[in-house]
Amino acid sequence: GVDENLIRSIIKVESDFNPKCTSKAGAKGLMQLMPENCRDLGVKNPYDIYENIDGGTRHIKEYLDKYNGDTKMALMAYNGGPTRMRKRGVNSPEDIYLMPKETQNYVPKVMKYYKG
Repeated sequence: GVDENLIRSIIKVESDFNPKCTSKAGAKGLMQLMPENCRDLGVKNPYDIYENIDGGTRHIKEYLDKYNGDTKMALMAYNGGPTRMRKRGVNSPEDIYLMPKETQNYVPKVMKYYKG
């Protein structure tokens, strides 16, 4: 139920299609899943391409559902976390300026590939 072009766009920005990618924060694999997300999503090996994409797709789907299909809000949650969004008073895509610079840069990059 998630547009495959959105998944490709997330993978492009998150890992540039490198399945062995690991961030300084500990995010792993193509869709850069954090250890707690892996645990919650039942992803045993985040470097396994199929497991990572399955987990990451289910994860973004949760946010798409939570934000009524609003892709920008879902991407903000995927990158910056829904708790941070709530604490910073983010209620719409226009509130992105309240998020960290990384998220402010992330959402338009993914959207550029997605809509490009």
